[in-house]
Amino acid sequence: MQWNFEKPCYVLEEPLLRNNLQLIKSIADEVDVEFILAFKAYALWKTFPIFRDYINATTASSLFEARLAFEEFGAKAHTYSPAYTDYDIEEIARYSSHLTFNSLSQYFCYHEKAKTANSELCFGLRINPEYSEIGTMLYNPCAPGSRFGVLAKDLPDLLPSDIEGFHFHCHCESGSDVLERTLVHVEEKFSRWFGQIKWINFGGGHLVTRKDYDIPLLMKILKGFHGRYPHLKIILEPGSAFGWQTGCLVSQVIDIVENHGIKTAILNVSFTCHMPDCLEMPYMPAVRGAETLEGNIREDVLHEPTVYRLGGNSCLSGDFMGMWRFHEPLNVGDSVIFEDMLHYTTVKTNMFNGISHPSIALLHTDGTLEMLREYSYEDYKARMD
Repeated sequence: MQWNFEKPCYVLEEPLLRNNLQLIKSIADEVDVEFILAFKAYALWKTFPIFRDYINATTASSLFEARLAFEEFGAKAHTYSPAYTDYDIEEIARYSSHLTFNSLSQYFCYHEKAKTANSELCFGLRINPEYSEIGTMLYNPCAPGSRFGVLAKDLPDLLPSDIEGFHFHCHCESGSDVLERTLVHVEEKFSRWFGQIKWINFGGGHLVTRKDYDIPLLMKILKGFHGRYPHLKIILEPGSAFGWQTGCLVSQVIDIVENHGIKTAILNVSFTCHMPDCLEMPYMPAVRGAETLEGNIREDVLHEPTVYRLGGNSCLSGDFMGMWRFHEPLNVGDSVIFEDMLHYTTVKTNMFNGISHPSIALLHTDGTLEMLREYSYEDYKARMD
């Protein structure tokens, strides 16, 4: 499907989003677990009415996310932050149903003040099983020296009486086989405290909507865990899984330059502003109608008339990626569509260089296109107030 946009736009397709939500709900219903949406990956609040047809809660990591959960999703958040502060803890507590502490020192500092603000609050502790298969250290929360979670050796034999749950996060777009191996370490290190808690949060990074994800194995793992610890409620809080393959970023070619035989199509979007994970992970996104060329590329391939590097429109020298082979030579004004650009991008975009965010549109099931948000100079100026 093609759209005649003159400016960049994220396009979220409602049928694809509902497909993901239905799959997630079917898993939750089958094995009696709760899936909640992680705002750090997806927070397009104008689409929350769609989510409410399938899930009941969300997870937050800050005051603003917790408030968004309460005001726009209509339910208090499961909140975890590496560090709460005196000036936000009471307000966060009022917007939260669950409050997980990163350390025992944070718990002792703030649990009384939080409970005073919300007497119904459930407290949890983040634990660190010291195991993760995430290869990119920037995203590895269990690397040696990590600031995340309490180690087993640092937990007292008897947990504080109002700690009701554990939370761990060790995954990033991972398969169920990774969860299976992770749970071995979690249980080995922390199961002796399971009798003292009521719930356990398996964190995010469970990419259950990816085509090759082994859902039967996931169900077997969850049922097995239930069998061993029937009193524990299991919570999973993926982010990417909800928005996975649900939409694209439409951009336009604004110039084509050549240097040392490399042709760069300069776009009116930016990798550093609009697709930062591409540079941070790094990974090369799929481009509609183009073949991704990775590794060492021969010089004769670089000279092919349809092979281009794609460059952003910021003044960061490294705001580019490449190479791609298109079906036909590109021209100024052509659309370049980046696939799978709804998770993490819309929450991480920035206005470096004064470059505007792309607009955000929702393609409804009936084929109508609703523009959810367009950005202007006033949005940039407000960030500088």
